[in-house]
Amino acid sequence: MARGIRNVDELLRILRIQPGDLTVKLRGQAETISDFPLRVPHSYVARMAMGDPQDPLLQQVLPLMCEHDDIIGFGTDPVDDIGAMTVPGVIHKYQGRALLVVTGSCAIHCRYCFRRHFPYGDTSMNTQRLNGAIDYLASNPSIKEVILSGGDPLSLTDWKLTRITQRLADITHLKRLRIHTRLPVVLPSRVDDGLIQWLESMPFKTTLVLHANHPNEIDNEVRHGLGRLAGSGITLLNQTVLLRGVNDNSPALIRLSESLFEANVLPYYLHLLDRVRGAAHFEVKEQEARNLHQELLSALPGYLVPRLVRELPGNPYKMPINPRQRP
Repeated sequence: MARGIRNVDELLRILRIQPGDLTVKLRGQAETISDFPLRVPHSYVARMAMGDPQDPLLQQVLPLMCEHDDIIGFGTDPVDDIGAMTVPGVIHKYQGRALLVVTGSCAIHCRYCFRRHFPYGDTSMNTQRLNGAIDYLASNPSIKEVILSGGDPLSLTDWKLTRITQRLADITHLKRLRIHTRLPVVLPSRVDDGLIQWLESMPFKTTLVLHANHPNEIDNEVRHGLGRLAGSGITLLNQTVLLRGVNDNSPALIRLSESLFEANVLPYYLHLLDRVRGAAHFEVKEQEARNLHQELLSALPGYLVPRLVRELPGNPYKMPINPRQRP
């Protein structure tokens, strides 16, 4: 993570792309650093196509001037995380499960990230806030599942992760642990002996939900890491965000589902874009998403078709989108 690329000029130079090759205007480097900085690991850049300014992996991380556009309907808290925060670091939206924001750090800054404006400084999981979060979870016996999120929880050290899950293990009504992470995809070296030992020691039924958007993200190193994770006995799922210019075509989505399954991962969700400020250029319209999902249903067995959903503020669950129903 420390060696990740944080400079747009360096990124383009590695990929042998001239700024003049781009059909879009880049953000100034100073603005990018002070606002939502470029961050991408070398291992992820290595999967990008040399000399291709339209590469689908590059599109996910390249800071553009259009991120400044003020678009109606796009805001800083698109899914009302702040309104659902019961105590600092705990987001409790849905019956039976609560989300624990354990860190604001991540190995990659995806330009469509729905938490790119999230106030991590007010929720970072120090000892006092962890105590408050544990007290809240312990006082709510209806909560059966805790979701570790961020940022990316696997950006924490194994020791810090163990400290958190040991505290959670003392809450007798917790039965399941879910971990939302992109690191095994963007930084597969994170899947090491220490991480596997932590997962194998878990007292909960554990599910790891990955985030891959394009089949080109799944290379041999990623497949090796996912094989190790599957061997630890946990359930592996994937959620994808439907993104204009990245995966808004059925061949890419079909290859992604097939590549995931070959790597021991089941497709889980295909999300419509959360309408966060700065990401409007990624949005795929709902009817187009329905048509794409219909093509997946026609081409793949049901267990390889992710559920098409949208998250709506205040809704008690992810909203399924029926491909046959007109919006």
